[in-house]
Amino acid sequence: MEQLYERCCALDVHKASVTACVRVPDRSGNRTELIGTFSTMTSDLLALRDWLLGLGVRQVAMEATGVYWKPVWYVLEDEFELVLCNAAHVKNVPGRKTDASDAQWLCQLLEHGLLRGSFVPPKPIRELRDLTRYRKTLIKERQREANRLHKLLEDAGIKLASVASEVLAVSGRAMVEALIAGEGDPEVLAELARGRLRAKLPALRQALEGHFSRHHARLAAHILAHLDYLDETIETLSSEISEQIAPFAHQVELLDTITGVGQRAAECILAELGADMSRFPSHRHCARWARICPGNNESGGKRRHGTTGVGNPWLREILIECARAASRSRDTYLKAQYLRLCRRRGDSKAIVAVAHSILVSAYYVLARNEPYTDLGFNHFDRLEHHDHHVRRLTRQLESLGHRVTLEPLAA
Repeated sequence: MEQLYERCCALDVHKASVTACVRVPDRSGNRTELIGTFSTMTSDLLALRDWLLGLGVRQVAMEATGVYWKPVWYVLEDEFELVLCNAAHVKNVPGRKTDASDAQWLCQLLEHGLLRGSFVPPKPIRELRDLTRYRKTLIKERQREANRLHKLLEDAGIKLASVASEVLAVSGRAMVEALIAGEGDPEVLAELARGRLRAKLPALRQALEGHFSRHHARLAAHILAHLDYLDETIETLSSEISEQIAPFAHQVELLDTITGVGQRAAECILAELGADMSRFPSHRHCARWARICPGNNESGGKRRHGTTGVGNPWLREILIECARAASRSRDTYLKAQYLRLCRRRGDSKAIVAVAHSILVSAYYVLARNEPYTDLGFNHFDRLEHHDHHVRRLTRQLESLGHRVTLEPLAA
């Protein structure tokens, strides 16, 4: 097998130690292996870097082991060509597994160019990604905390959620704070309603009649304080993200033109994909990396059900949210695509297909540096042949119990 790299190294990374295997030529021209073990403390990682530089190594490979690979990567990324590979793609022979043998096997694969590297974005995108992911985590935590408040009110017999569409809006928040302060009169509490909620005063008086005790007040006060902290932190993170993403403001504006994609979603998509689409040879590679595409499962000439697989969960989640928003839009291509597929394949598969279309659009928007152009709600009708369109509509009318007779209009 052809040897691509003369001096290369592979690392078997663990929490407390790193086992390195270096393959270099010896004095007689044959291949020799050098094995070394280092701790993951920064001083030892710097010693590892100096050892590899002294051996003339240029290519270094390692497996993606949780978060333990990151400190090693950050120390070595400025000096070497690094390859981060999926551990499932480079499994060794069962029953012969040691740290040294894993490093040796990985080094042999690297030497012959048999490793496929994972996508590791540049440092600015990594920092942006950390911020957007943490903000997303806090948003989820805020929703969980709001659900706890709903359950607490139900436990106290306060049926506010059955009348008000949002318990934590201005009116609902004022009522909950009044309950915490000791106000128990439904008449007084109902008068705190604002806006359109005042049209429901009789129902509010009934909903606010319960047994809200001092115990419930303590818990509700803690929940509201936590919600206030989360709101403040999310707002601070959004400001920091705006500063971090400033060099990519144009790309965010382009992504914002896609149907279903808002400002916050555009920031998350850019943080996960990066701004440079040359990393992916085509939109198909991008969709496959994100696992927003059908899986292949064919044997004996028969195609079986293929799942999308597990890819980037953060990107998948935001694309699904955008697809949900696009499916509720009016007179757009993505709305038409959703309706077309939902009839035949169901809601879930139609949403994933729309998410795939949004990802492909994001790829070309960033690659071509131009805004999104909607194809229109009638795009599929324009593609369909006239006779096929007529037959389809005729079958739909006949399925509804009508007898259809077609006569062409006079020229």
